[in-house]
Amino acid sequence: MAYPFHESATVEVAMAPEPLFERLDDHTRLAAHMEKPSMMTLGGRMTYAFDEDKGRAVGSVIRMSGRFLDISLGVDEVVTERDPPRRKVWETMGRPRLLVIGPYRMGFEIEPKGDGSALRVFIDYAPPASPDWRLLGSLLAGTYARWCVRRMAADAVALAAFKARAA
Repeated sequence: MAYPFHESATVEVAMAPEPLFERLDDHTRLAAHMEKPSMMTLGGRMTYAFDEDKGRAVGSVIRMSGRFLDISLGVDEVVTERDPPRRKVWETMGRPRLLVIGPYRMGFEIEPKGDGSALRVFIDYAPPASPDWRLLGSLLAGTYARWCVRRMAADAVALAAFKARAA
């Protein structure tokens, strides 16, 4: 699928590529921001369900579901690339039931940089398929996508800082 929109965030992380990949390969940690109510989710939150590979193998399925203002939301994702410790990509399957964003491909890339890593988190996305949500998506999708990739990148930096303080 062609995705007309793209957002990414690049940060330096004070952690070697191998442990950073291991941390980000755990989808419950990588996307923990989606499980907590926030201003960007207007108080909504999503929960995860995994297959036996827990999102850590090509072909593995990750399911997110939740509610917002009594609207049922959900998306199924499949891991399409996994090249430890360098790259992981997942993509939506079917038609996502989301409000401001439609189908997407998301992932991260890690490169060694000095004693740490350079991390790039990205999302390529399309507007919602539903005409009812297309206007809302055109207004908010870019802001939401930027928040999501920046949040994932910032969480990785914070984890490395926490591990350094604990050592």
